[in-house]
Amino acid sequence: MDSPPDSLQRLNQTLLEFARERDWEQFHSPKNLSMALIAEAAELVEHFQWLSQEQSYLRDQPEKKSAVAEELADILIFLIRSAERLDIDLIAAAEAKIARNRSRYPAERVRGDARRASEYADAAD
Repeated sequence: MDSPPDSLQRLNQTLLEFARERDWEQFHSPKNLSMALIAEAAELVEHFQWLSQEQSYLRDQPEKKSAVAEELADILIFLIRSAERLDIDLIAAAEAKIARNRSRYPAERVRGDARRASEYADAAD
């Protein structure tokens, strides 16, 4: 079997094989995967709770950084599995979202100002 061309596709294929080898696809409904995704996101947040902005960069904290990397990996895995189960191309979806955000947040208008699009008086939507 030929390897898919990009790393996201390769990772998706690896995750699909992993799930199928264990007969876990039966548990990987969009509902279950989205619940697992949010649980992992909450575990990620726990690592940063009570840290200052500066501390959150985890400089000189290799053990904490490693733990954060594991949480991020879990999030990525559940995200990729969710997209696969729903037949959503994550790259295409992200590119479409970036294009929409370019329109909603024109750089010349919002540079250095981190509000929601609806908070700009004449924001495009």
